[in-house]
Amino acid sequence: MTTPLPGKPVRGSTTGRPIMALLDLLGRRWTLRVIWELRDEAAAPTFRDLQARCGGVSSSVLSARLRELTAAGVVEHPGDGYRLSKIGRDLLGRLEPLDEWASHWHPNE
Repeated sequence: MTTPLPGKPVRGSTTGRPIMALLDLLGRRWTLRVIWELRDEAAAPTFRDLQARCGGVSSSVLSARLRELTAAGVVEHPGDGYRLSKIGRDLLGRLEPLDEWASHWHPNE
């Protein structure tokens, strides 16, 4: 499976629109959890540390997600560990309003 990037067809869309590429990337299993676990800028967890933080993720899926997120420029692997890149931190900040919304979400009320 190739990394979804703007300008290229992605799952569910042949237009290559940036939002469609982003939704494809974020909709992949474990992607949002990996981003969430990399939110602490002070720590740069190793692959094994990140796998432990993510609980039930297999090493092959985690490897694929890290490869995709790195290719998309969201994650960096500067040495021993992984961390969010500048645009990855920007993306995380833009997801914060969704976290706030979700904390007030009360389905069936």
